[in-house]
Amino acid sequence: MPANRSAEVILSLPSELDIAFKRTFDWPRSLLFEAWTKPEHVRHWWGCDGSSVTACNMDVRVGGLWHTVLRMPDGTDHAFSGKYLEIVPNERLVYTERYENPLVGNPQWVTTVTFGETDSETQVTHNIRHPSREARDSHLKAGMEAGESQSLRRLDECIACVRNV
Repeated sequence: MPANRSAEVILSLPSELDIAFKRTFDWPRSLLFEAWTKPEHVRHWWGCDGSSVTACNMDVRVGGLWHTVLRMPDGTDHAFSGKYLEIVPNERLVYTERYENPLVGNPQWVTTVTFGETDSETQVTHNIRHPSREARDSHLKAGMEAGESQSLRRLDECIACVRNV
């Protein structure tokens, strides 16, 4: 496994609606794309430290649906779901994402993930577009920055399992 030269996650707010995360990986984008689009891999990395994926269904095609349940260390379950809007293999994914929690209004956003490869690295950009600035700011206040950083670190660690499956 290569040593990751750039494990830093860079957060930016490119507009009033968007949250963007960037991280560079020392893996080919084909492996990262596979890890992002196959449930047997997503189960190993998606979510914050101490959490586990208890359900992961993905129909990765335009119009296909996905559903994931994340169990937190305190035993609570958090369900997420959405629909794939655009898929360019090894380059780009666009999908809706909804946090299934009526207590906070079942917020929904559009996620765009791009996989940009150079000679020996892949930059993953994970952009989350909210319907309003208030929704964006609420998502940030919910602690998603730390969770995203942990997920991307776990993704890096999981690539070895992708190579061996």
